[in-house]
Amino acid sequence: MGRRDRSRPDHRRLTVAEEAARIMQEQGLKDFRAAKEKAVDRLGLAEDGALPSNGEVAEALAGRNRIFRGDAHDLLLRDLRQAAVSVMTELAEFQLRLVGGVLNGTATENSVIELHAVSDTAEEVGAALEALGLAPRFTERRLRLRRDETERFPALRFERGGFEFDVTVFPERSRGHAPLSPVDGRPMRRAALKDVAALVERE
Repeated sequence: MGRRDRSRPDHRRLTVAEEAARIMQEQGLKDFRAAKEKAVDRLGLAEDGALPSNGEVAEALAGRNRIFRGDAHDLLLRDLRQAAVSVMTELAEFQLRLVGGVLNGTATENSVIELHAVSDTAEEVGAALEALGLAPRFTERRLRLRRDETERFPALRFERGGFEFDVTVFPERSRGHAPLSPVDGRPMRRAALKDVAALVERE
């Protein structure tokens, strides 16, 4: 009996992780917590049970992409990254970096291309986007630079070539400080233009 009891949390975590990954893949949901809560509700599980980590959900999402998308997922990633390269090239003065699912390979058809830019004024980035014929929408992002501290940063959203972009603007003083990843709590992996272009060339 004791052996079965110890195994239940692991089984539950796996089941919730798989369902949360399915929700994120099919609905384009980015919030790990919201996806896990939806998964628990859909599975009819008790709300006070153990939940999988964000990393476990991200791993399940990557697995679903490999199994259910296959070559189509590889083509999608290439298109998303190529679109990122285009914008990063045209906005090179703002030292853009690619982050998130498009970089780490967990992106889906509903994913937004996430970029980080460096400028002391988000309006300057907005003006550059408008000069390219785009129509950015100003918003903001809450990101964690330290485990116990969340900061607000300006962001711009726009569409180009059928893809949606989200550019978070960091001041010069924060240039070298990557925010913490919601997946594993470590500094986000950020790729410069040459690194993203190299990924596209290899695909």
